[in-house]
Order: sequence, then C-alpha cells, then structure tokens
Amino acid sequence: KMLWLLVIPLAAVGFGWLWLRGRHAQQGTPIRGVARQELTWSATEMAEAIRKGAITSEELVRLHIARIQDVNSVLNAVVSDRFAAALEEARAKDRMCAAEQPLPAFHGVPCTIKECFQVAGMPNSSGLVSRKSVIAESDAAAVARMREAGFVILGVTNVSELCMWWESNNNVYGRTVNPYNSAHIVGGSSGGEACIVAACGSPLGLGSDIGGSIRMPAFFNGVFGHKPSPFRVPNAGQHPCAEGDALRYLCSGPICRRATDLYPMLRVLTGEGQAPLPAVVWSTIRVLDATDCALGLRGFITPLDQNLKAACTRAVEHFRGLGCMIEKAHLPGLDKAFQMWSASLNAVGGTTFTTHLAAGEPINLLAELVKCALGRSQFTFPALLLAATEGSAGWRISQPERLVAKCRRLRERVQKDLGTSTLLLLPPHPTPAPKHQIPLTRPFNFAYTAIVNVLELPATQVPLGLDSQGLPLGVQVIGGPNMDHLTIAAAVELERAQGGWVPHAP
Repeated sequence: KMLWLLVIPLAAVGFGWLWLRGRHAQQGTPIRGVARQELTWSATEMAEAIRKGAITSEELVRLHIARIQDVNSVLNAVVSDRFAAALEEARAKDRMCAAEQPLPAFHGVPCTIKECFQVAGMPNSSGLVSRKSVIAESDAAAVARMREAGFVILGVTNVSELCMWWESNNNVYGRTVNPYNSAHIVGGSSGGEACIVAACGSPLGLGSDIGGSIRMPAFFNGVFGHKPSPFRVPNAGQHPCAEGDALRYLCSGPICRRATDLYPMLRVLTGEGQAPLPAVVWSTIRVLDATDCALGLRGFITPLDQNLKAACTRAVEHFRGLGCMIEKAHLPGLDKAFQMWSASLNAVGGTTFTTHLAAGEPINLLAELVKCALGRSQFTFPALLLAATEGSAGWRISQPERLVAKCRRLRERVQKDLGTSTLLLLPPHPTPAPKHQIPLTRPFNFAYTAIVNVLELPATQVPLGLDSQGLPLGVQVIGGPNMDHLTIAAAVELERAQGGWVPHAP
C-alpha cells in the first residue's frame, strides 16, 4: 500500500508533464505527395505490371526505397531497412520473369513488416531496450508465407513498446508521426506499418491486433486494415505472442492502401491459395448501424466526433442505396466494452505484461517511474503505468468473473445475430487521430476496436475521406465468424463509391 501511495503521485506528475507536452506541441504538417504514379498502385496492379513486363521488380523496389528515404526522416516509420538485399532479390525475381517461369501471386512486389514479427536477419525488439540487440534467425510463419507469395521485404516498421499502447513510440526507435499531420499520432501498435503504407513507401504490410492494433493505425493513417477471424492466420514468430486461449483474441492481418489487395493478401496469409473475392448480392445483406452505441461510461471515453459520425452515417446510407436492409443496432452491455476486454484477457492467464517488460531481470517500478520523470528510464511512461496498474489490486477490474460471463453472452448473441448475411458498422475510434501524448488523457478510447477482439469477429477498417482538419475518417465493418470475405467486399464497395485512401498533395 505504501508503494502504491508513492506510485500514484509520481505517475500523476509524469502524466501531467507528458500531457502538457502533447497539448502544447507545435502545429504539424503533412508530407508531400508522390511524383511517380506507380507508387500509388495497388500491390495487385504492381504484380500484374511485373508479369506483363510493363515494369520490373527492381524498378518498383528502387521507387519505394527512394520514397522511404524521402519521407522517413520526418515520419520515422521504417526503423530498420534491408534495401541492398531487397534489390538483389528484385533482380533475381526479374530473371525469373525473363525465364518465363511460373510466378506466385505477388511476384516482385515490395512490402514492409511490423517489427514485432521475426524477419530473418532483422531486429525483433518490439521496442524494448533490453531486446534491441535481438536479431531474428528465421521468418515468422506469416512472413514466410509472404515470401512464398513473391513479396520483396524492404524493412521493418515501428511499434509501441511491447505492442501494448496505441501510440507507436518507444526508447529503441523513438516516435512515429502521422503522414497527414506530423503533430498527430499514427496509433499503435502497428503504427509504423500503417504510416508507411499511407505515405506510399509500401503498398501493403503485415500487422497484428489484440485490441485494435491493426484497425486503429489503419484508421488514423487513412488506409485499410483487416483483423481476421481467430486462427485463420498463424501468429507464431512474433514477440510478444499471446498464449493459450488468448490466441483467440490475437490476430495477424494485412494493412493495405487499396481495398482490392485485402482479399488476395488474406489468402496469402491463410495459405489457402488465390481465389476471386466472392460476389455479394447487396439486397440480401442486412446492415446494423452501431454509430450511436455507447461504448463506455461518460467521461472515460471521448464522445463521438460529429464529422466521424457523419462519415459513418454516409457509409450506412450507401448500403441502404444498394438495397441492404438497415437497422439500428441494439447491443446492451457495450457500455462496459473496455472492462469486458480487460477481464477476458486477464482470465486466460499467460505471461504478464510486467514479466515481458522485465525480460527476465528484476524491475523496480517505483525507481523506473522516478527515472522516467527525469527522462532517464529505459521504459516509456505508458508501459510503466500499465505495469504498475497490472500489479495493483486497487486498480484491477472488479467482479471479473461477471464481466467474462457477460462478454460470453454478448459474443454468443452478436455472433448469432450477424450469422452469414449481416454486417455491423461501428466507428473505429471516437475521434480522428489525436495529437501526441493525448492518448494518456483518454486511455480507454480503444474500446471501439478492443471489443471486437473478444467477440471473436472479423473486422475491416475502411477509410472514408478526410475531415476539415485534413485527418482521415473511417468506419469498422464487422461480420459474423469466418465471414471475412463479406467485410472485405464491403470495404471494396465503399472504396469504389467513396474513394478510399486520399493521396497527399504534391
């Protein structure tokens, strides 16, 4: 109790300092747009152009390397590159084209990978200082499938510390900034990945999601992100990785600039082989509008931004125009979305966040909080605060068994209600991308995405243009179990109708 009485004021001081830094941050700027239109192509278009001889893999890889070199000094999205190896691989793939050998789906197409995944020969620190010298000896399972599909990996991208915060910042690589406004966050933990895809440094990449870590960054950066149904994509080979029943909640999936890449990329990751996206007769689909659903107690989660609400409503109305049956969603219990997510993760056990943070060494949280306030800790403030609250009985979720049971009942109800022909539209976050450090003032805002993980449903984040401040808007499209193709079909339709990703001005 005495330790906690000391931790609280120290945490408050650190929290206040970081909040003031974020509030008084200088006005940011967007990055410049691209001069070469090839950089805006979908990965599918790139693969087709390589097969037809319209462009070589080496040319595409060189264009993307130049783009990364142009913007990364500002964005800090790609934290370690393998450009020389990528060019060598690209030349080898061009020789295969010249020999008219059978080619995989994405032969010669460049990509990037979230740093928490093992990529042979690349760092695999997950933003933890004690792991900064860790180099992967082999590829993660999903990365290996991407290589088999013909991708050329350019580098690995930034994360939050141990992938457990929704701003991508750590003491190994620093902070990644938003390509639409550098004063704003990219989200986490796949923030570097979504950022470089939005900035045309890569057409697509690989992320992971246990509480929104694909969908929030995709939303904040104005691109597409898909959280698959549980167990469709292997999680092996990432750090940290969920254990036991928590693997139902952790999902690895694609982040793409173009919706048309989502389904072929998903089939690469699942190992199912290529097949066309199944056609949808929209007049047979029911759409549940959850725009007005409250996801938390007032004061703990930010009220829904009106521009974002209007964008989500436009998406709903588009489906009405296609002949879909539209209904307002009634989901009692969503007011405890964060508590249900937290209780469900705690209930499955496994290695604690504090254990991962300590990395086998004793950790004095009080001393680290003092050092953090002085700018001398190897850990970030959000990570220390999470570790401190994780170990405090006074901060644990009350009545966790009831919350787990409530979540189970809600999951059963929603899965049955969605079935095979119903979509649920829900905002991916209550606001567009906030400024740096502001997440500390609203730490529970990620409930909009986190609840989907413990409901064990597939979900696709779809960009819906920009707000008046030039920040991306978007909507989550959620489907029934294993109905990934339906949420992706909805994303493709919304991209066709409303434009999808918005290019940066020259």
